[in-house]
Amino acid sequence: MPSAAVSPVLTMNDGHRIPQLGLGVYKVPDEVAATVVASAIDAGYRHIDTATLYDNESGVGAGVRVSAVPREELFVTSKIWQDDQGYDETLRAADLSLGLLGLDYLDLYLIHWPAPSLDRYVQTWQAMETLKADGRVRSIGVSNFHPHHLDRLLDETTVVPALNQVELHPWLPQRTVRQYDARHGILTESWSPLARGRAIGEPTLDRIGEKHGVTAAQVVIRWHLQLGLVVIPKSVSAERIRQNADVFSFELDVEDIAAIATLESGERTGKDPDDS
Repeated sequence: MPSAAVSPVLTMNDGHRIPQLGLGVYKVPDEVAATVVASAIDAGYRHIDTATLYDNESGVGAGVRVSAVPREELFVTSKIWQDDQGYDETLRAADLSLGLLGLDYLDLYLIHWPAPSLDRYVQTWQAMETLKADGRVRSIGVSNFHPHHLDRLLDETTVVPALNQVELHPWLPQRTVRQYDARHGILTESWSPLARGRAIGEPTLDRIGEKHGVTAAQVVIRWHLQLGLVVIPKSVSAERIRQNADVFSFELDVEDIAAIATLESGERTGKDPDDS
């Protein structure tokens, strides 16, 4: 059974540490989120990723609070939605998220999308810097930012994002984003790591799974980990949550990685950040 001691922990550019494997809760209803989160923590997860958009921060917070694991051993991420971008709006949105979660601080707060049509992500980032300085948020980062969005933040603000969460899976390995992030000391985190279920039943991944005695999903999660990515697979099933974390007893070899690389197509399951 996976445990907190098994899952790797990565150090961000601000010195704070983040569990490399986490639980995503996109589209997990608020009324079941507490049960799902508590189940994940019981299975050894120490990293939970939510967002204002998900409308389940209350349930996520309840799941964190009922856990026997001390708060300081858990890592909770939330994200600000486009509607709340802007300096003052961001400060209010963060306080609202903290209130819904019932927490004194967030371990990581992200700008969910750059929303370039609004042209507010620089002011939003300046508010994030304030939140970090105030201690309401320990680390700050972005989500769905292309390199040119990040260039603007680096040129016009002070704090380098600790992490960039992007859609990333074998069909969209995001090489350019990963290289940019690495050059600037920014961790890359994968959302939709299984391409919204596309990995399940994929022949190449099934063959690799058979070779190692694991599922296609476990193969892909292991692939993310070996690339040095933070990864947040989502499930509401306690059994699948445990299975998704049981990825530390095998290692993909050079042939496996090369075979997975043949799946690259550039296809997204979500929208392009420039259209947000």
